[in-house]
Amino acid sequence: MQIKEVRGGKVRDSRGNWTIVFIVNGCSASSPSGKSTGKFETPEYNKSLEWNIKSITHFAELKDIKINSFADLHLVEEAIKKEFHFKDAKQFGANALYALESAILKALAKSQGKQLWQVINPKARKMPIPVGNAIGGGMHSEKFKTHPTFQEFLLIPKEKTAARNIAVMNKIYSKIQKATKAKQKNDEGAWEVSLSDEQILYLLDKFKVRIGIDAAASRFFKNKIYAYPNAKLTQRGQIFYMNKLIKRHNLFYIEDPLEENDFSGFSKINQKHLVVGDDLTATHLDRIKKAIKSNSINAIIIKPNQNGSLVELHEIFTFCKNNNIKTILSHRSGETLDTALADYAVGFGADFIKCGISTPWRACKLKRLMQIEKSF
Repeated sequence: MQIKEVRGGKVRDSRGNWTIVFIVNGCSASSPSGKSTGKFETPEYNKSLEWNIKSITHFAELKDIKINSFADLHLVEEAIKKEFHFKDAKQFGANALYALESAILKALAKSQGKQLWQVINPKARKMPIPVGNAIGGGMHSEKFKTHPTFQEFLLIPKEKTAARNIAVMNKIYSKIQKATKAKQKNDEGAWEVSLSDEQILYLLDKFKVRIGIDAAASRFFKNKIYAYPNAKLTQRGQIFYMNKLIKRHNLFYIEDPLEENDFSGFSKINQKHLVVGDDLTATHLDRIKKAIKSNSINAIIIKPNQNGSLVELHEIFTFCKNNNIKTILSHRSGETLDTALADYAVGFGADFIKCGISTPWRACKLKRLMQIEKSF
């Protein structure tokens, strides 16, 4: 495929903020934006969103590139490094690089008469299990004076098909609304409630489904203390509390139970099920390797726009598979209606996909997942 047209622009995300969109040969791709961001993520843009859009309009050399397979994305990254004198293509900005490469892959799929996931791995048949954010807290629910400390309370069904998993999530999501009488949803479409963390966990225990939390512990860690409304815990106290919750509620999934630099603390969390790194690993291979060497995790969140490079994303998935680390491909709080996340989850062979339950920006990705499943 010859790249004939490249245009950049802006689109509103689910929070109403501007994010980037690229159009390649008539195929568009946009990038989400995060609110709860880790300090080790790749910056979203180089100088600014506007600079990244403008730079593409003057980047004539892109049209000299022929893309015939996923592997050819490295040619795009080499061209970016040469054009802008970068040591690493990610310096272009994670949102910008991801949207550009995603648009190129969509154009390639269209030119070859394939689905997007097929240009990554045409033999892929594994369906990722959805991880749904049902009740929100932390930075995603700060408009409420009283809200849970943990950022997400998650449902992880275990049915035989993606369609059944999604149906189970939706059914429980509705039951939660009735039980809590919640009236509002947060940035990710999760119910906002005034219950405490443990009150929520006791509620979820009733629904006979695997449950989990994203503690997002870096958000309430200050001066070496984990600050809860009614308690202040040291590292040792936080480890004890997290392990108590795992045992008491049989948590299948616990994400970022400690702050983003505490590799040794993560290693003391009970790994009966999934101990997941997000801020800890930030979708960067060097931090993932450090986490594995430290026995800190057995699963990781992979967010395309934490890194930016789909080439490196492929390396991360391969590395995790070779080291028995479960992978969770994840959305961001500021999402767009782009459904590529579902295709990437299938193409890269993700074990799980975390893209919410409700609102158009989340439901479209789940709908796309079911469409892919029907196409097998």
